[in-house]
Amino acid sequence: MTEETSKNRETRMEPSIWQQLIDEIQAFPADLRDLPVWTQASPREIRAQLESRYTFDTPVPLETVAADAMQLLRQWTVHVTHPRYFGLFNPSVRQAGILADALVALYNPQLAAWSHAAAANEIERHTLKQFAAALSMDGETHANFTSGGAEANLSAVLAALAYHFPDAGELGLAGLPARPAIYATGETHHSFVKIARMSGLGTNSIRQIPTTDEFTMDTAALKRQIRADLDQGWHPLLIVGTAGTTSTGAVDPLPAIADIAADCGAWFHADGAWGASAVLSPRLRPELAGIERADSVTWDAHKWLSVPMGAGMFFCRHPEAVRAAFAVSATYMPGKTGNSSDPYAVTAQWSRRAIGLKVFMALAEIGLDGYGALIDHQARMGDFLRERLLRDGWQLVNHTRLPVVCFTHPDIRAGRCRTRDVLKTIYQRGRVWISDVVLEGQQRVLRACITSFESNEADVECLLEELEHARSLKLSTPPKTGA
Repeated sequence: MTEETSKNRETRMEPSIWQQLIDEIQAFPADLRDLPVWTQASPREIRAQLESRYTFDTPVPLETVAADAMQLLRQWTVHVTHPRYFGLFNPSVRQAGILADALVALYNPQLAAWSHAAAANEIERHTLKQFAAALSMDGETHANFTSGGAEANLSAVLAALAYHFPDAGELGLAGLPARPAIYATGETHHSFVKIARMSGLGTNSIRQIPTTDEFTMDTAALKRQIRADLDQGWHPLLIVGTAGTTSTGAVDPLPAIADIAADCGAWFHADGAWGASAVLSPRLRPELAGIERADSVTWDAHKWLSVPMGAGMFFCRHPEAVRAAFAVSATYMPGKTGNSSDPYAVTAQWSRRAIGLKVFMALAEIGLDGYGALIDHQARMGDFLRERLLRDGWQLVNHTRLPVVCFTHPDIRAGRCRTRDVLKTIYQRGRVWISDVVLEGQQRVLRACITSFESNEADVECLLEELEHARSLKLSTPPKTGA
């Protein structure tokens, strides 16, 4: 045996380690329904375990490390892949995504330059082309995978700046002839607040437009604000129309926003981080009418397309604006190959993993129609939840065909119990997980979202049982002031 062969064998992991991983991948989904959705923990408890076991002074066998990591993640995680997790947009994941992320870790392709990861880059291009077509964004459209919706939204703002102010990249904001303004509502994702800070636009550039009783953008108020800004020398840069808000699942009036943007010359960005997936369901597609007119779209595959974190997508009708926003030349980078684009020169990231492989493999496994069926199933579970809540005396406070359900109870509105107390009881029992939210003009209300394609009617009934138990329990205790 050569010395090189011996070293190679020494660096190989034992088969038992891989079997540990395989066993957990097989066991965890099977065990999930019997696990608590969440086990409460304190930072002190977890830190004590880590500090006692891992001083990093002495090597620990990898089998032990793996077993400890699995135990920690099983015990102290809100299991967002659980079919009775009804929280934010964190889905169950398909096996194709788990396999894909393992392959990406194994091959570790670097997608900054096309030539260094030709296969991975082309897989992503081919996959994004299908979703662009689903959005009816045909023709020359730029598309790239992102770390998530926040990066995609940032890309939209930077592309809009480059489109409206071609000298902005060189002169900076101080050299602009007018202050750019961004138009959003209180229901718009708060990543735009961060973006205003990071881009240098400042949060004063964000114009918060009032919402209607349906929690959607008031387009009459939008027009008034734009007129006032023009009179004061501001430049309408970008209008955000949300296709499925985080709090209520509301869809802004996208066609009307598109008209207003066209009239004033503003960039129309559709933030469909979660809701854009509805275009794959023939039943829900009409809810997103107007999204095809957007200059850019945000769409997260790691939400309603059920792949592991993170897999955002950014689509833009103006490739030249994207190139102007991100173009850079570095002598240490490989040269451009043919008619391909090097991702580092047209995206916010530089070094980048193969984000899109899990989306490609999941899409290849079930197809566009299969995705449409999964999305439609979740929407129908949302309808089922609404029906059962009304039957049991709860009150709905939002109206959407997407599976986000905001609700309250006469006992909560009368002050006889509080949403926070209901949640505390639910969390202690660990059978389901939901959240609460404060909506404009409303008390604090409860919020449930169907995020798992595994959720069924029995899971919804379990949620209803927990709600009734928590409400009844708190009625026996004098409530504190407030909701």
